[in-house]
Amino acid sequence: MKHRFPILPLVFAFACCMVAFAAEAGQVKNIVIAHGALADGSGWRKTTEILERRGFNVTIVQEPMTSLRDDVAAANRVLDLQDGPSLLVGHSYGGMVISEAGNRADVVGLVYVAAFQPDKDESLLDLAASKPPAGNSIRQTKDGKFLYLDPAAFAQDFAADLPKQEAAFLAKSQVFAAKEAFAEKASEPAWKTKKSWAIVATQDRSINPELERDMAKRARSKTAEIVASHAVFASQPEKVADVLEDAARHSAN
Repeated sequence: MKHRFPILPLVFAFACCMVAFAAEAGQVKNIVIAHGALADGSGWRKTTEILERRGFNVTIVQEPMTSLRDDVAAANRVLDLQDGPSLLVGHSYGGMVISEAGNRADVVGLVYVAAFQPDKDESLLDLAASKPPAGNSIRQTKDGKFLYLDPAAFAQDFAADLPKQEAAFLAKSQVFAAKEAFAEKASEPAWKTKKSWAIVATQDRSINPELERDMAKRARSKTAEIVASHAVFASQPEKVADVLEDAARHSAN
């Protein structure tokens, strides 16, 4: 007598496995981050380690901060190294960078972390001037070509919710930004054709939180508000990682 195997349960189990595999295969694994001005990529270490534990491949773009054109080129060089589609993330001025670099076909989603979201022909200076600033501590170098944040005000205006020693180190290691980069006009932004997410740092003193909300609304970005300073990526790494993971899971769908 032949044995009868439970064919239907086996087929059902196989189908479930295939659905799960397809869902996993559709998830974006590459996350490329463009840091903002007056800082470098090292502040993203905690967020990066969290995301890597969750299975993501994270790369930080160290922009030269010499011009928007140069910084977009730096992002493109990093994107060229990725295997498969990427989620592109920008903090602060990095939002200007990803709005340009994000027009590549291999970028499937954008995340703006307390960042500028320009429309065509807008500069960072245009956007910053549209709302009253919370802080007023930007200084220029003696040659008049670069900008930096007064170290005495750095903790208050950039990283008020970080431990004092961490904020002090960020102030000492900040990357000066060329004035030219802040004045350059954006081209057609990628958020018009790509899915986007935005994090509003509600205690931000570098970018007015109301401006962050307005830009996110205009771009129709899925928005999360986090009680944090401008350095939200360093002070709230778990919450920022959660938003990035959500974006990675849904940007390719």
